[in-house]
Amino acid sequence: MTRLAIIDLGTNTFQLLIAETQAAGFTVLHDSSMPAKIGEGGISSGKITEAAIDRAVAVLREFRQITNQYDIAPEKIVALGTSAVRNAANQEEFCERVLNATGITVTIIPGEEEASLIYEGVKAGTVLNEQTSLIVDIGGGSVEFILCNAKKVFWKQSFEIGGQRLMDRFQQADPILPDSVSKLYEYLEQQLVPLTNAVHQYEPKEIIGSAGTFETLIDIESMQSTGHWPDTEQVSFELPMASFIDSYEKFLTLDREARLQIPGMKEYRVDMIVIASCLIAFLLRKYQLKQIRVSLYAMKEGMLSRMSQGQ
Repeated sequence: MTRLAIIDLGTNTFQLLIAETQAAGFTVLHDSSMPAKIGEGGISSGKITEAAIDRAVAVLREFRQITNQYDIAPEKIVALGTSAVRNAANQEEFCERVLNATGITVTIIPGEEEASLIYEGVKAGTVLNEQTSLIVDIGGGSVEFILCNAKKVFWKQSFEIGGQRLMDRFQQADPILPDSVSKLYEYLEQQLVPLTNAVHQYEPKEIIGSAGTFETLIDIESMQSTGHWPDTEQVSFELPMASFIDSYEKFLTLDREARLQIPGMKEYRVDMIVIASCLIAFLLRKYQLKQIRVSLYAMKEGMLSRMSQGQ
């Protein structure tokens, strides 16, 4: 058995997963996330700001304290840089600052590789079956779409239309303006032509949302229907369509303060959840999808699954 730490350096949130790997898979020992917001103030101009680098270093120092508690050496920490890092003109400076401050080496992965890891993560969570599904992973910098079933990937692509990028472009007011939503939908129509063509070819019946916004939507649904947080042992859920539509319609009319009062809402998701929900609503309507399922397993679990198989 080997102990490993995987860090997902997301544009909005950094996530740490510590696990023991064995031939049969992996056992999670620790799973946590912290907002770093490295896309804030710079993602649309292709730069990670000084303040964002400082936030990243502060979060990764905390993660190092946790990995030390589990006796994980720096070379057993895999830190994956995604959209904000891979598209930053100052990515070298960012990686150098992180390495010098924390001893963590950042590996920058292309969008296609990110999509592959997300598929492997969702598959490890046993959410997939024989029917064709559309996996959707909404990050702050990019969104990955994977058309697949439990046996194979038919099509995958990463689009640089993540929540922070769309917020910078379309969410100037709070609550978001109806005109901005219309313009956002026009923009998505143009940007997602390759996805539209692939959906027509492979005809998925459902969305499988991986982590992020989808996890918060499940938290809200659970608090609303049961008064409790979701079962922490569960890694996949069904999100009732009525619950999603109810949340989506609220997000369009509530300001930040009011959204924060929604039971189940996390403070670090409250800004991006509006635009992310608009994207989900667009996909449901455009592609006539009737079901949303949610996988808490995503990219970092995909990397763990791959490493446990010695790939």
